Amino acid sequence: MRKDIHPDYHMINVKMTDGTLVPMMSTYGAEGDTLALEIDPSAHPAWTGGNSRLMDTGGRVSKFKKKYEGLGF
Repeated sequence: MRKDIHPDYHMINVKMTDGTLVPMMSTYGAEGDTLALEIDPSAHPAWTGGNSRLMDTGGRVSKFKKKYEGLGF
């Protein structure tokens, strides 16, 4: 491997949306910098299993449900 081509890997603080700081290794910024997140695993529905419902009036989802309504979808 060639030397001196990789970015510096150091400790930073990641600030979650609830204000907690989590120390992590990263190539972001410089040693000790803080990266503030707008969306993090404690708040995003992709990680929390959110309860969002799909709003579809007469679109593809409605057509699919109508076509296969007897199968329990």
